[in-house]
Formats: sequence, structure tokens, C-alpha cells
Amino acid sequence: MSLPAGPTTPIYTGRSSKSMAWTLFSVPTTKRTELDAALKDDRVSRQSQKVRDAAAMGGPAGATYVLIEGAADAVHRAEELLTPVGTKMSGADAESLYRRFKDEEEAASAGMGLFFTEE
Repeated sequence: MSLPAGPTTPIYTGRSSKSMAWTLFSVPTTKRTELDAALKDDRVSRQSQKVRDAAAMGGPAGATYVLIEGAADAVHRAEELLTPVGTKMSGADAESLYRRFKDEEEAASAGMGLFFTEE
């Protein structure tokens, strides 16, 4: 049996209609061991994690930026674990840095498309 085509058939667009919760932290590189332990937490480890050298993203030397993105309860758990380790970023600085993380992700996705296109 086939499903009818048309507006009643949902189409997967590759994007979720809901936006994910996220949090950004700046963690001193001297606390890398504590950071790694926090990121291995059961709930936190199942979320999207991006860890970047702050200096490479225009931030201070000696710091690491950490973006956790995913389910709201898991992001809250990440905040609980990362607060003793680093500083939660907020406001315009956090929004700007979040956009840079997303731009980096989109650029990487676009670059991967070059591997799979035909000429």
C-alpha cells in the first residue's frame, strides 16, 4: 500500500521545528581535566558538544570555549557541572560567539558537500 502524495504526506526537511537549548562557557585551559569529566556525564555526553580554543576564535589565550546544545534538561545539567569549572557566557557576547559556532558548522557542512558533488 502506498501513501497518497500531496499536502497530507509530511516531508522531512532535515531541520527540527523546535530550536534546541544551548549554553556557552569559557573554561581556563588549566581546568581541562575537570572539563572533560563534566562532558562525560551521562546526560551531557548525549548532547551536541563543541570545544574550541578561545584564542582561535578571537578570545583570550589560556581559555577554552564550550558550547552545549540539546535538550533543555541536559543543558541545565551541563550548566550545573560547568559552573564550578568555568564562567557562563551571557548577553551579546554569548549570542555573537554562538553565531560564530553555527557559522563554522555551516561552513564545514558546505565544504563536505564538495566531496559528494558530481561534475
